[in-house]
Amino acid sequence: MEHVSNWLLLAPAGAFVVSAMLLFVIDSFDPESKHDTLLAAVTTAGAAVAMVISAALLLSGTADSGVELFGGQLVVDGMSLVFTFIFGSVTALVGLASADYIEDLPHKAEYYLLILLAATGMSLMASANSLAVVFVALELASLPSYALVAYLKTNRGSVEAALKYFLVGALSSSILAYGISLIYAATGSLLLPDVAAAAGEASELYTGVFGIGILMVLGGFAFKTASVPFHFWAPEAYEGAPAPVSAFLSSASKAAGFVVAFRVFVVAFPIDSVAGSVDWVLAFQVLAVLTMTLGNFAAATQENVKRMLAYSSIGHAGYVLIALAALTGLGDQGLVLGSGMLHLLVYGFMNTGAFLFVALAEYWNVGRTFRDYNGLGKEAPVACVAMTVFMFSLAGLPVGGGFLSKYFLIVGSVGAGVWWLGAVLAVNSALSLFYYSRVVKAMWIDEPDEPREIERYPTALYVAIVAAAVVTVALLPGILVFDSAAFDAAAALL
Repeated sequence: MEHVSNWLLLAPAGAFVVSAMLLFVIDSFDPESKHDTLLAAVTTAGAAVAMVISAALLLSGTADSGVELFGGQLVVDGMSLVFTFIFGSVTALVGLASADYIEDLPHKAEYYLLILLAATGMSLMASANSLAVVFVALELASLPSYALVAYLKTNRGSVEAALKYFLVGALSSSILAYGISLIYAATGSLLLPDVAAAAGEASELYTGVFGIGILMVLGGFAFKTASVPFHFWAPEAYEGAPAPVSAFLSSASKAAGFVVAFRVFVVAFPIDSVAGSVDWVLAFQVLAVLTMTLGNFAAATQENVKRMLAYSSIGHAGYVLIALAALTGLGDQGLVLGSGMLHLLVYGFMNTGAFLFVALAEYWNVGRTFRDYNGLGKEAPVACVAMTVFMFSLAGLPVGGGFLSKYFLIVGSVGAGVWWLGAVLAVNSALSLFYYSRVVKAMWIDEPDEPREIERYPTALYVAIVAAAVVTVALLPGILVFDSAAFDAAAALL
């Protein structure tokens, strides 16, 4: 019976794997398959199954106390299920939208297969309870991502972006691997609970080695989350990649980086034990301020909508960093960490939807600048209403769940005694309203430079965009369904 329940806990990750293998079989029998709908349906269905199972396990409380698997290498708990739900929802939206976006492009099965393999790696990252599993799962998520960015092989910008992404990713992976080796040398273990048990002694006997190891691990995660100063790959990769891939990387991949950072630093490096070697809370405070400020100021200077969203994504990474930067030991620490999870949950829908709208504009050959979006609201009112919801929710206005998730972050930071982090978040959110409003103004107020006629409205892309908008709005009151689960998961981790 216990064996059966363990497999049930792994079912969300298993749904990604089974879907990927099914695509592999389909492609083996019909390499030049014209069944585009079948490929997209398998991807979307597999991701949706993972999402539904994660939600069911989370809300049922099956893994509230955390269940260790494979000798403690993996752990399924509330936090891993919250993030697997995010990965499933983003992958489902991207898989659905891609049916129209890549309909005229080759190698469709490979495209969907890479997305599912990356999602598999992300789901394993959420459950990783060992630094060795963290590294392997990170590579499983990263390697398909490099190929996805280069999917438009005839586009020089796509290939150049993929090359930059790969080179910076390889460097960050080597830094992470070296940091892990230093931690192993100081503690004699790779299991996160065992590292925590030895952290106090390691901090005293191997202060330099242990401290440098923690900083190198922090740097590796900062790259994955596109945090300053490890952010410079993100605008290039997001701009050069197909827009659905940009949505996938900026939402799911960012969440994967954060779930590993949450688990590793909270479980393996308790600040009371490692403060003698390095104060990682202070490091995250500096990263949070720099990341949200630089991301928003850079976004405000952009004329390219896709690039603006890329820098906006960096700004939101700074907001989520508050979840680690405010772990000062004061106030309700579960509220602080849970707020970061909730923001990533809402962000998964509103940011994915925004990038999918850009995919729709690319599908119509509208252009990529704010000016190219002029008057689009008259010809595509439904999609533009959805984009308006995404923009205002990303800015933190009370039209979507982004308002409440930012509110929780501010309240958590104030309760933790770092009110100034909440103040920086509020100022940056006010700044972000400027550049998000530019998109809304272009769509609804400004007149187009030339007459534009849209001949076709792609069904799958429209459904994905509208679905993301509906969930974003529904999460304004509906976030109360997930907040207790997120806060409880955070409290259990702490």
